[in-house]
Amino acid sequence: MESLPLLFFPFLLLLLLFSASNSEEFVFNGFNNRDLQLDGVAEINSNGLLILTNATKYQQGHAFYKTPLHFKSTANGNLNSFSTCFAFSIVPANPSFGGHGLAFVLSPTSSLQNTFPAEFLGLFNSSNNGNPKNHVLAVELDTIKNPGLGDIDNNHVGIDINGLRSVAAAPASYYENGIHGYKNLSLISGEPMLVWVEYNSQEMKLNVTISPLTVTKPSLPLLSLTTNLSSIFFDSMYMGYSSSSGSMRTSHYVLGWSFKMNGQAPALNPDSLPNLPSKQIPKKNSGLVHKLLITGLAFLIVAISAITYVTVMKIKYAEILDDWELYQYQHLRFSYRELYMATRGFSEEELLGIGGFGRVYKGKLRISKTEIAVKRISHDSRQGMREFVSEIVSTGQLSHRNLVQLLGYCRRKGELFLVYEFMSNGSLDKFIYDETGKKKLNWNQRLSIIKGVASALLYLHEEWEQVVIHRDVKASNVLLDEELNAKLGDFGLSRLYDHGSDPKTTRIVGTMGYIAPELNKTGKVSTCTDVYAFGVLLLEVVCGRRSILQEDYSNSINLVDWLRKSLRRRTIMESWNAEAGSDIKPEEIELVLRLGLLCSHHSDKVRPNMRQVMQILEGDLPMPEVSDASSNL
Repeated sequence: MESLPLLFFPFLLLLLLFSASNSEEFVFNGFNNRDLQLDGVAEINSNGLLILTNATKYQQGHAFYKTPLHFKSTANGNLNSFSTCFAFSIVPANPSFGGHGLAFVLSPTSSLQNTFPAEFLGLFNSSNNGNPKNHVLAVELDTIKNPGLGDIDNNHVGIDINGLRSVAAAPASYYENGIHGYKNLSLISGEPMLVWVEYNSQEMKLNVTISPLTVTKPSLPLLSLTTNLSSIFFDSMYMGYSSSSGSMRTSHYVLGWSFKMNGQAPALNPDSLPNLPSKQIPKKNSGLVHKLLITGLAFLIVAISAITYVTVMKIKYAEILDDWELYQYQHLRFSYRELYMATRGFSEEELLGIGGFGRVYKGKLRISKTEIAVKRISHDSRQGMREFVSEIVSTGQLSHRNLVQLLGYCRRKGELFLVYEFMSNGSLDKFIYDETGKKKLNWNQRLSIIKGVASALLYLHEEWEQVVIHRDVKASNVLLDEELNAKLGDFGLSRLYDHGSDPKTTRIVGTMGYIAPELNKTGKVSTCTDVYAFGVLLLEVVCGRRSILQEDYSNSINLVDWLRKSLRRRTIMESWNAEAGSDIKPEEIELVLRLGLLCSHHSDKVRPNMRQVMQILEGDLPMPEVSDASSNL
């Protein structure tokens, strides 16, 4: 019996360790570099203030607690309750505009790579935004309204799960105890505020509360969401902050932070929190006047040189900026200087390609290090420019994993610049027409690309709030990321040439070989004309041949006509590209070839719509006979 306590001791030790792991707690009234892991432009100043982003453009900063925390019980795997409180402040350079906000984040990793600044808050990019595999919970303090993400206004608090389209949101405000009402808050006021994020695992309820630093915690939360986070959280999660700025210079600060697992987070001590830079009182310096007098003469000389330099730079980097852009589109504007520096002066070494609408350059933003592609277009007049920019901005609100993300624009003199995310593998045509044999796509990759483009067109035609007709679907406008995922680019770009034109004339937009027959007759575009071009693209991807086949110096044949003859001769299966590899599936190749011919049918009434195309590709709808002019769809 005397050995029983010795046998019991290991179990007691495990019980203590288990209890400790489920009651993790900390409180930081200010920070030091040992508390947090930092990346991007995030830093901690000498007073212990966490600076996520400073007053520069298009940057992002991350700060995570040094170790992951166990959010699930090691005994039964159940999710623990938790509570956290933090003090923050957002200080814009222009008191009227913020950009873009900050977020409290719980993530499986503290290394948020390949993320974008601006509206993505340094959390996601255009490819993974909304992906269930992210396993990310965030509470956003958003100061820019982005309709493409469903934002309710430019001053709101939102709960985000795996993406920036909030599952719950409300204008920034707090419940005034004793008055029984909510009082508005301005997130960009520059004043310190407190946020509480609390989750009750038994009730599966997530509460978010906000108030000024000087106000007692409100008795009612701003947001209350019933959700089971067990499927979102891993056993261990990192916890911290992410922030980003756009075209408006804004500083985002965190002053203090507390946390407790399975309990109430400790209160922060307002008197112990670090001062904001704008509120720090400079120490008296008796030698200040003396130093100013000594440097005065030198400053005068330097000032003359600086004025001359600034004048030259203003001329060099001069932009067009109308009043209507200041309020509606300022958050999407890049400065010409930023783009000039990013592309090394639009160097020929950074040139990615030349198309019918201008040149495309590779660039890297100086601060955020984000890689971009800049399309440089000439325009002769400002007539219709406001409408065009409105359409471009509207297009920029599109958000789909198979669309190239438009990040913003710039106008300067006789030029317009469109800024897109950079696609590392370039355009599809360089793969399917490659004569060197170095760039190859197997059949599974080709089929995945086809489905990706089809998904993008379905979104443009039917799933966005307005119908968007691409008007120039072709291989060179399909771009591939580092994993060879397809993204459709250049949507809406042709509109530049329609604004200000004579309404009595019709200009056919598109590329020879992809233009639907009815366009030559009526000049009217529709979703059917996009479907026709997509059909030609299918045939090119399978065959590895261009839409116009050059037989010799004087003769050429249309790829669609050539394959239609092969179909009648029952030799169509001889037309696929041998470079597709050994993983080919003949039944899939035949289906895609027949679908391509159906989409590129001379009659627009026979062509399927993009939803039907997706259903055929996924095997949910049978493939009708191409030769049957009466559509069975």
